[in-house]
Amino acid sequence: MKKILVTGANGQLGNECRILAEAIADAEFVFTDVAELSITDSKAVEEIFSKNKFDYCINAAAYTAVDLAETEPELAQLINATAVGYLAEACQKHHCKLIHISTDYVFDGQNENGYHVEDATGPMNVYGQTKLEGEQLALSINSETIVIRTSWVYSYYGKNFVKTMMKLMQERETLNVVSDQIGKPTYAADLAAAIFQIIFSESAFVPGMYHYANQGVISWYEFAQAIKEIGGYACAVHPIPSSAYPVPAKRPHYSILHTDKIEHTFNIVIPHWKASLQNCMSLFQ
Repeated sequence: MKKILVTGANGQLGNECRILAEAIADAEFVFTDVAELSITDSKAVEEIFSKNKFDYCINAAAYTAVDLAETEPELAQLINATAVGYLAEACQKHHCKLIHISTDYVFDGQNENGYHVEDATGPMNVYGQTKLEGEQLALSINSETIVIRTSWVYSYYGKNFVKTMMKLMQERETLNVVSDQIGKPTYAADLAAAIFQIIFSESAFVPGMYHYANQGVISWYEFAQAIKEIGGYACAVHPIPSSAYPVPAKRPHYSILHTDKIEHTFNIVIPHWKASLQNCMSLFQ
């Protein structure tokens, strides 16, 4: 029976992992968030690994406040990089496989053709830089590590673009949404399913860097339009350039992650973003 630690259990991905775990009888899961385990505490990390013989650790914990990270770089660094090193060290010592979640923000967003796993990184903001350092630590410290970069994550849980748009479209007559940032939305439930397929399928565990995002490429404006259509909202949605919506942290203009490696390595079939969006929004009815 596999024993699996899931950190960041109260976040979007952590909650989706919890839902999937309920249907798996031949595995034992330990779900932790900061109240149960502070991954920034190296002694606490070592203690939980020494008391449990974990086969896998899914690290879904992260500092994700992209704009706030510009004024809290030390905290972002601690959670997204230093703490990942602690987890990787514990995994290496206790022979545990690590699946660590990273982000499209490790890229500069200048490549209109999108990014493969081997492409050069170049983060534009503090959040992206700390996530890059975290994935580098994970891969260099623990030989049995898979890093999965993902993008534009949303779900029924937590704070995300889909829930924000649904709320605002019920409250307002018009909305302005950025149209010159292009990427691939990711339904956290689909990402969780892919991770579970890696762990529970017959495919071999192949360490390394992977990308996962739903199929299809759109702008935030097109994403908002789809939310309006599926939800049947009357709110008018207008496209605007990023320059009309200034934020503290720069965003990449093109965040297109190519997912062929994870598909081929683990025989994963990735749904199209619109089908997944419909699945997610149906949960709110």
